[in-house]
Amino acid sequence: QVQLVESGGGVVQAGGSLRLSCTVSGRTFSNYAMGWFRQAPWKDREFVAAIIWDGSDTYYADSVKGRYTISRDNAKNTVYLQMNSLKPEDTAVYYCAISPRGLGLRVLATYDAWGQGTQVTVSS
Repeated sequence: QVQLVESGGGVVQAGGSLRLSCTVSGRTFSNYAMGWFRQAPWKDREFVAAIIWDGSDTYYADSVKGRYTISRDNAKNTVYLQMNSLKPEDTAVYYCAISPRGLGLRVLATYDAWGQGTQVTVSS
């Protein structure tokens, strides 16, 4: 079955950077769109960024646009989230997810499998 494994989380000071990775197994990675979501304590899981199967289209939440970059390497079955200029409000568990669809990528229900999450903590 499909498995998504995130890595790269940690603790960073405000203004710093982190790069998250998510490696997928059990599917033909290049056939699927990928997304990143996050969930802060006491809040709903929210969309962060998404990328279609070949990387030619990307989507971002307004809160991260200009600071985060999503990319993918289909040869490595991996999607990345480069996070720059981090703020304390970016603190959350970050999840990657995989979708067989090319539309509606800002919506949780579009995705049919999820990783276990990786904690990102930004200190002020």
